[in-house]
Amino acid sequence: MPANLPPQYIELRSQLEKARDGEEIAELLQEMIAIIPKHKGTNKLLGELRSKLATARKHALEKPSKQKVYNPYRIVRQGAGQIVIIGFPNVGKSSLLTTLTNAHSQVADYPFTTLNPIVGMMPFENINIQLIDTPPVTDELFEPNLIDLIRRVDFVFLVVDAGSDDALEQVDSIMTRLEESKIKLVAEQPEEDEDMQLVHKKTIIIANKSDLEGSQERIDMLNEFYSQELPIVSLSVESNSDMDSFKKLIFDKLDIIRVYTKPIGKKPDMTDPVILYHGSTVVDAAEEIHRDFAENLKFAKIWGGEYIGQRVSRDHPLEDGNILEFHVPE
Repeated sequence: MPANLPPQYIELRSQLEKARDGEEIAELLQEMIAIIPKHKGTNKLLGELRSKLATARKHALEKPSKQKVYNPYRIVRQGAGQIVIIGFPNVGKSSLLTTLTNAHSQVADYPFTTLNPIVGMMPFENINIQLIDTPPVTDELFEPNLIDLIRRVDFVFLVVDAGSDDALEQVDSIMTRLEESKIKLVAEQPEEDEDMQLVHKKTIIIANKSDLEGSQERIDMLNEFYSQELPIVSLSVESNSDMDSFKKLIFDKLDIIRVYTKPIGKKPDMTDPVILYHGSTVVDAAEEIHRDFAENLKFAKIWGGEYIGQRVSRDHPLEDGNILEFHVPE
C-alpha cells in the first residue's frame, strides 16, 4: 500500500534535514508522526520515525538547550496516545479532564477559566493516555497555537454543551474554522486523500450535560446532522456517567494494540507493552524496540489468542495482547 505522504510531511522532512538542535529535531519528528497517514503502508516508516524521535529526545536531554521562547502549546507526547480536548466556554472540558485523569483543571461557571493547556494522564488498564485540556474557542477567538497542537495530536475530543440551544452551532463553528486551517475532523483516517493539503484528525463529538432538561432533543439533533461524519457520545461528567466504558471506547478509537515481549526462556513483562497501530507486524514491534534489532531479526515465537509459542515470520500480523519472543542470529 502506498504511503501517500501529504505535502506538509515533505516540507517537515526538508526542515528536518537542515535542523541541528536536538529539541527542534524532536519537535519536527513529532509533527511528522502526527500528520502521516496511519495505515499498513506507513507502519514501517512510523516505526523508523519513532525510533529517531526516541534518540532525538535522549540527545536533547544530554545537551544544554538554547534559550527559547516558552510556548505552552508545545507539549511533549507521553503515554500510548495524545488527545486534545476542544470546545466553547463552559461546555465541561475541564471537568472531563479532571474526571478522567489525575490532573486538576480549574472548573467554574464563568468562561475562560482555562488560560493555558493543562495535561493529564488517563489510566486505562496497564497503559496511560495523555489528555490535553485547552482554552475555549469562540466564533471570534481560535488561538493559532491551538491549530498547531491539533495537527500534532492523535485524536480530538470536540465537547459541546447538550444543554445549550447553540449545541449545533458550536460544532459547525469549530469544524468550519478548522477546515479553513486545512484540518478536517473525521471518524476514520482515509487511506487515500483526495485533497493532499488537508490533515485528517480522528474525532469524537462529546455531548456533555446529557442530564439537563432538553438535552436529549439537542443530542438527537446532533445525531441527525453529524452522526454520518463523526461518532457522537452523550454523557454527563457531573452525574458520573459510565467512564470505564468511555475509556474503553477511547482505547478502541485510537486504533492501537498492546504487544508484550519476553526474553528467551523467561516470563514476559506484562506491565510495559509496546504500543503499535492495528495492522502492525512482528518486525514493526521489533523496530519499535530498536531499528538494528529489527534488521537482524530472524523469526519470533508468539503467544496469545490461538497461539501458544508458534514460530512466525517477520511479517506476521499482530493483535492486542500478543506476546513475542524475538530470535536473532547469535
